[in-house]
Amino acid sequence: MSLKNWDNKTWLSSNSYIKSFNKFLIKETKLNKNSAILDIGCGRGKIIGNLTSKLRLIKKPIGIDIEHHKDRDKRIIFNKTDAISYLKKNRKKFDLILLKQTIHFLPLKDIKKLILLCMNCLNSGGRIAIFTLATSNNEIPTFVKMKKKLSKSLKRDQKILRYINSLYPGSILKTFSFKVKISREKYLEMIENRYISTLLNLSSADILKGINEISRKYNKRLNFRDKLICRILKK
Repeated sequence: MSLKNWDNKTWLSSNSYIKSFNKFLIKETKLNKNSAILDIGCGRGKIIGNLTSKLRLIKKPIGIDIEHHKDRDKRIIFNKTDAISYLKKNRKKFDLILLKQTIHFLPLKDIKKLILLCMNCLNSGGRIAIFTLATSNNEIPTFVKMKKKLSKSLKRDQKILRYINSLYPGSILKTFSFKVKISREKYLEMIENRYISTLLNLSSADILKGINEISRKYNKRLNFRDKLICRILKK
């Protein structure tokens, strides 16, 4: 089962989230209208599409993803492929390579290979920005089985972040936080659509049980912070 709904009709696709995320990204990576950008695991490409308009980018940004969404952003150049295959053939240079909540899909040996390939594709002074869910004090509403799987996933993210830091001890650590306000009904719809990777391998019965659990556990309005850790590597 593929992850098709992570940025589809959730707070991740809202204008307020995208604007807030891009404000953070521009500040921390020093982007400007001349920047060349590659987004690995771009989904529908709404984030870098918004960056195109906000910065009036001279070079159209490139997004790669293994999913081919029909409603992808037209302001980007899209390639349906995996990151390592793309980077091995790529001859372009970038000022920013963005990996937003995608690196955890790879085994450690491939993460090292991916980062080395990314480094080779950066202009001098270019940056790689790697975002993962905050590995502690995470506020995402969960049900019992989802929480167990998420905790396991976050422990692996911690291991990945430590591994990246061992490879590049001079990297910078930042935190991005977005205040989410959403109806319980809408969040339950997101759970049903398996909006997060920890839900992908749960059975339909598990999802239904989880929906009932969240209905009992949470109020009609959900308020929480979606927190991301950002590890920035500079060439």
